[in-house]
Amino acid sequence: MAATDAFFSGRIRDLYIRSQQNNYVTHTGFLSLSEQAQFSDIIKELGQTGLIIRDSEYVFYGGFDAAERQIACFLPEYITKEDFTDSLANDENSLITCLTIKPVNAKYSDELTHRDFLGAIMNLGLERDRIGDILCSPEYSALAVLPEAAALIENELTRVKHTTVMCSKIPFNKCDLRPKLKEVHINIASERADAIIGSVFHLSRNSSQELIRSGLVSVNGREVTDAGSSLKPGDRISVRSKGKFIYEGAGGLTRKGRTSATVSLYV
Repeated sequence: MAATDAFFSGRIRDLYIRSQQNNYVTHTGFLSLSEQAQFSDIIKELGQTGLIIRDSEYVFYGGFDAAERQIACFLPEYITKEDFTDSLANDENSLITCLTIKPVNAKYSDELTHRDFLGAIMNLGLERDRIGDILCSPEYSALAVLPEAAALIENELTRVKHTTVMCSKIPFNKCDLRPKLKEVHINIASERADAIIGSVFHLSRNSSQELIRSGLVSVNGREVTDAGSSLKPGDRISVRSKGKFIYEGAGGLTRKGRTSATVSLYV
């Protein structure tokens, strides 16, 4: 195990033990999809050492619906996963803060992108794991952040690119921004990764297989190199230089004997 992996594993173990011994919720910083996959691997490895962590004792949470970047929360014995999830839906916790960022004068605002907001926030000296998803619209943007980072951003972030901005906290359930997804219907020969990727991005089977063999495709944060691997409903697929989508699942057969399927394509 690499030094960074060993440190991450030790951190996960410490957070879990603190949660159980002290009877309170502990959590990681924001994890990317690949880090969430690594987290799941570490949970299994800890089970092999005798420290059994059950599925009911942790949950991922990112604030926004279908958030990509999420924190992993360890739950003490007196909190069930269902009760904790309900409290999240009702905004009854302070684990993550939702911040809105709006131009002071929309007339003189630049056309700001995700990269612009992330760059401006990182320039405040924050680590990436303090910051979750950033959702953008022409009117304003919203981001999920850890509370200590929220205070810094709210007080210090006054400019993004050439635009003067103001920041304020709102409940997640009052934020109307969502990831921009487009429902796309495709016809496929099977639920193989290469078939679905080829259909979504209008590629030949050979081209989609080459992307997979080159290590440019990940499913749920894990690199996929087997073009014949099957996708399952809910899988998140990222294809470098092409885009990303959520595989929603297969439907019935078409008159030509192919399978109809649906994906949600990030736009």
